[in-house]
Amino acid sequence: MTDPLAARPAPIVWHVAAVREIVEESERARTLVFDVPEWPGHRAGQHVDVRLTAPDGYQAQRSYSIASAPEQGTVSLTVERITDGEVSPYLVDVAEVGDELELRGPIGRPFTWSVRDGGPLLLVGGGSGIVPLMSMLRHRAAQGDPVEARLLASSRSPALGLYAAELREIGPRENLEVAWTYTREAPAGWTGWTRRVDAEMLAELAPPPSSRPRAFVCGPTPFVETVSDLLVDAGHDPLRIHAERFGPTGI
Repeated sequence: MTDPLAARPAPIVWHVAAVREIVEESERARTLVFDVPEWPGHRAGQHVDVRLTAPDGYQAQRSYSIASAPEQGTVSLTVERITDGEVSPYLVDVAEVGDELELRGPIGRPFTWSVRDGGPLLLVGGGSGIVPLMSMLRHRAAQGDPVEARLLASSRSPALGLYAAELREIGPRENLEVAWTYTREAPAGWTGWTRRVDAEMLAELAPPPSSRPRAFVCGPTPFVETVSDLLVDAGHDPLRIHAERFGPTGI
C-alpha cells in the first residue's frame, strides 16, 4: 500500500472546507468530516487551525487535532464544546452538512507517528486528548501494520468518553489493547480503574522500558506533565515520550 506520509511537506495554507458528515460522539462532542479540495495530506497526530468569519467581518480562530487517518481522504475534527468558547459552540451546536469554513494546515511535526516509525506504541489520552491518538490508530489499521499498540484513555464518565464503540470493535480485530479509567463516574458494574492515571496503571499497561516504546501523551497540561513524569520515573526514554498539551478540562 502506498504510504501517503512519504510525500514532501506542503506549504501551510488556508483551505475552504465543506462539512460532508456529522457524527455525534458524546453529549458534548461531535465529529465533523470535511471535504477539503487540494488537501495536501497529513500525518497522524497533526492539527489544523479553524477560522470562522461572522457577517460583520469578526473572525475567531482555534486549533483542533485531526481525528482521521491520512488514508481516509477527508479531514475529520472531533470537537468538544467549551461553554465560553467562540468556535466550539458553533461547531458542536450550529454547523450543518454543507456549511463551509476555513481550515489551515496540516500543522505540527513532533507529535506525529507513522507505521514507518515502528513501536511498540503507548498512547495515553486525557479527555479529548484521545483525538490525535485515534488518528494514529486509524492509520495503523489502514496500513494493516502489526506494530504493538496499547491505549489508555482517561474520561470523567462514560457519557463523555470518545470513540468507545469504535475502540470496542477494533481492539480485538487490530490486536490493540485498550484500557479506560473513569475519574468521576463509572459505568454500572464497572470493575476497571476509577481514578486519575497513576504509576500503577502505567506499570500494568505500558510496554517495558527495555522495549523502548514510543509514547504519545495528549490532554490538559497538568495531565500531560504528570503522565510524562511518571513514564520518565519508570525508566522510559524521555526522548521517546511525545507530549501535546491544551487548556484544562477538569478530567
